[in-house]
Formats: sequence, structure tokens, C-alpha cells
Amino acid sequence: MSELNALFKEAVADQNPPIRVAVTGASGAIGYALIFRIASGAIFGPKTPIRLQLLELPQVMNSLKGVEMELRDCAFPTLTEVVLTDKPEVAFEGVDYALLVGAQPRTKGMERGDLLLKNAEIFSTQGKALNTVAKGKDTRIVVVGNPANTNALIASRNAPKIPPENFSAMTRLDHNRGLAQLAGKTGCRVTDIQKFIIWGNHSATQFPDIEHTTICGRPAPEVVNDNDWVVKTFIPAVQQRGAAIIAARGASSAASAGSSLINAVRNWHYGTSGRVTSAAHVSKGEYGVEPGLFFSYPVSYSDGQWSILNGLTQSAFAQEKMKVTEAELKSERDAVAKLLPN
Repeated sequence: MSELNALFKEAVADQNPPIRVAVTGASGAIGYALIFRIASGAIFGPKTPIRLQLLELPQVMNSLKGVEMELRDCAFPTLTEVVLTDKPEVAFEGVDYALLVGAQPRTKGMERGDLLLKNAEIFSTQGKALNTVAKGKDTRIVVVGNPANTNALIASRNAPKIPPENFSAMTRLDHNRGLAQLAGKTGCRVTDIQKFIIWGNHSATQFPDIEHTTICGRPAPEVVNDNDWVVKTFIPAVQQRGAAIIAARGASSAASAGSSLINAVRNWHYGTSGRVTSAAHVSKGEYGVEPGLFFSYPVSYSDGQWSILNGLTQSAFAQEKMKVTEAELKSERDAVAKLLPN
């Protein structure tokens, strides 16, 4: 079903079946930017009842209660129920979508390896809970908490009853950042840009690729006509945009992350009508990437399934960038190997 057909079905329906959505870290900055939009129908439309199942740490449950009070005060017609809990088994019970937003942030003096292991424990626990109480093959999981790709791997490996294909790590934020940079450079609209790709890890090693991109139907490298800008400005700007936002506002990007997650879930649910976006899904060896890694690819969605755009020819420059980001993902995987069941 195309996205347009799905939207038409939504428009004429008296009421669609209800959807259960779990959000972890629900009272955090991204969670706060996200859950009001979910409740309003921004993902699933105005005819779909929503049950929100919100997970937080025990010490911030009072803050989460305040968020629930605001949700109630909005009087969203689509919001039927709100569950607050500090137990993953309650948060993930029977969910259609689990949005794993909460994660341990990196603090002063913390090594990357320490952060990896701390979050590995969190996502291992959440994966086991999903395996026990979620819908299984009918549950889809999007991981936002960093390091997102490796956390998706950990959660997936700890949830054997859920197909690995049902897990994704969000690189839609990076994708949107790249679209905005290209639109600003060329004076076009973001909707004029096709086949822009984020490859690899949601980190500073990701590869924002315009080699196959078109802008208003013309090859992007031709429209940009400035390879020095692409290599020295555009790619680093997309890779390091998160750090730049922290430097500017003293806090990480929450609104744009929440908005991008809305985009990502809506695409997965309703489809992309043949258009390509970027998302990290489990590799089966496409483009020479080691199978099992969660690697960002050019993907399209239809009927709740995703497919990778295959057959793209890559330059030597692109191949080298791919190797760098794949090597980082292998290193992260090896660092948390003890929490990855076979």
C-alpha cells in the first residue's frame, strides 16, 4: 500500500484499530518533544486511538507524572490511555511500536567504552523485556539512545522472538540534517532532493553521500558544483551537527530528534511511496558490510516492510568512508560482546 493510499484509508475510516506505543526516557528532553506529537495523531493520524506506555527511571517518576498531567490537559481526541511505569515489562506489554529513546548520557571523565557498556546493560534488559511481553513479529522497535546502532544490535540479540528486521536505529535525524544543508546551499526545497543517503553509524564516522542524489531532477554534484564544499564543509557539518548544537545552546538536539523520529515511524507505518530515506537496519551483507551489524542504508518502506536500494556504484572515496564507519561499528560490537547472546 502506498503512503497516499494509506492516508486515504485513514481519512475515510470511522476509526482505525488502536495502537500501543512505548516510549522510554519519556520525561527527558527528546521524550517530552515527542510524546505530545504522538498523542496528537502526528504519526498515525486523527482516526487512530493511541495508548502511550511510558517508561522512566524510579527517581524521575514524579517528573513523568507531571508529563502525564500535561498530556491529559491537552485533551487529545486520539489519546485513550497513558501508562506510567519504571518496569520495562509493563512498558512493553503488547506494544506495536517501542521507541527506545532513553539512554545513559556520556558524562565528564567517562570513556566511550564505559558508555558503551553502561548502555549495553540497559538495552540488554530492555531487549529481554520486549522478548517476553511485546507482540513479537508484530512489534517494531526504533532505537534513538546512543550509541544507537549498537544499542539496536544489543536489544535485537536479546529479543530472539522478534525478527531482527523489526529493529532499527534512527539515522533519519542525520538524513534531515543533510537535506537542510543541501537545500541551504542550492536554494532548493528539501522536497526537491531525492536519493540522499546516510551510510553507516549514527556517529561522527557516518557518511553523508550525495553521489547518487538528485536535486530538481539533476545530479546533486552537478547542481552543487563545489566538491571542495562537499568534502570539507558539508560532510563534516552533517557528521558533527549534534556537537555544534550542544555548543550553541548548551543542550543536545531534542526537538529535531523528536521530529525526525516522527518522520521515521510514520514512514515505516505508512510507507515512503517509493522514495528513499536513511535508516539503520540489520545488514545481510549489502554493499560488503558485515552481516549482523546495524548499518544505515538507503531504504524504502511499503506495507510495514523495508527494503534496501541495491545496485549503486560507489566511488573509491565512498568505499573508503564506508570502511571507516563499518570498522567503528565492529569495534563497538566487540566492546559489548559479552552482552550479545549467540
